[in-house]
Amino acid sequence: MRVLVAFDKFKDSLTAVEACSAAARAILQHAPGTEVDACPLSDGGEGFAPLLTRSAGGTERRVEVTGPLGARVTAALGEVQLGRVPAGAREALGLSGTQAGTLALADMASASGLALLDRGQRDPLRTSTVGTGQLILAAARLHPAALLLGVGGSATHDLGLGALGALGIGFRDPAGRPIPEIVPGDWPRLAGLEGAVAPAPPILIACDVDNPVLGPRGALAVYGRQKGLRESDAPALEAQTSRVVRLVCGHFGKQESLAAQAGAGAAGGIAFGLMAGCGAGIVPGFDLVASWLDLKARIRAADVVVTGEGRFDDSSLSGKGPGSVASWAAAEGKPVHVFAGQVALSRPVPGIEARAITPQGMELGLALAQADRLLSAAVAAMFAAR
Repeated sequence: MRVLVAFDKFKDSLTAVEACSAAARAILQHAPGTEVDACPLSDGGEGFAPLLTRSAGGTERRVEVTGPLGARVTAALGEVQLGRVPAGAREALGLSGTQAGTLALADMASASGLALLDRGQRDPLRTSTVGTGQLILAAARLHPAALLLGVGGSATHDLGLGALGALGIGFRDPAGRPIPEIVPGDWPRLAGLEGAVAPAPPILIACDVDNPVLGPRGALAVYGRQKGLRESDAPALEAQTSRVVRLVCGHFGKQESLAAQAGAGAAGGIAFGLMAGCGAGIVPGFDLVASWLDLKARIRAADVVVTGEGRFDDSSLSGKGPGSVASWAAAEGKPVHVFAGQVALSRPVPGIEARAITPQGMELGLALAQADRLLSAAVAAMFAAR
């Protein structure tokens, strides 16, 4: 029997690699002769760069950068020969015409990510993307044909100003004094931008969100709370965000409608900042990963498919991550088992069996701390009953 194990992360508890490892151990414990195909998933968040770099036999690097609150962190940077990038992924990146040179890969989560902070440290008024800008500079020194940047899991809402600062842009107050290492808490005294962005390779942003920067579906309204934003601070920060959008567009000669584009609000608006300052483009994160990992072929080769993530709900079935894996596998007639910390489907989905690994009444903090054990036990129980 061949089992495809394809998990995304369990937020605040297990990486995709750890979740796949836990499930694989449980399967092999109860079905020792099983062939397990472990395929960790990412749509641009934690583990994005190492996952794709390893899959294509590239070179992994670690780069010391400034974390979201100023502490030094070690971020992930990969380099892959374009000829080793699967043809479907090259086409999705707009690089199908060449196999010469390299592609650099980075993930914002390892430089400016929410997972780098304790819950009590999370505050989008104080966090910065400067480390992501430093990571872009490190990628530029490799002279790649392009840089693929995953932006999931960010801790920030700074419109990418921290990154632009690392790339050479300066910030001034009304008296003309410089504002170093600007964060949104400093925006009320920001009067303007100055300077130019350092040379960088073409930047392709991998993400699956379609949020604009502003409004009821904007970056702040949808993602501010999970990044630690206090409700009382939201109106003032939204107003400042609108003002800073105008400053950024004015400095780079862009139309303000750029902030309304689908995906511009990704990762606290860093997509907008890099689109305005660096001409960055957006590519669908999960579709790219699926092509890169040849996911549909691996589903067809499997007898059973096991997938999951931290929370599996109706939105999981909207075209990305484990929901897509489950839907594709069900369409192929494969038995599909979904394991998640929480399952919140409004109705059963034909062909997909979904299980919550968290026991009824278990406190969230305890469930997060024991996610490895809970996932292993749930998978083991399913395979033991086969």
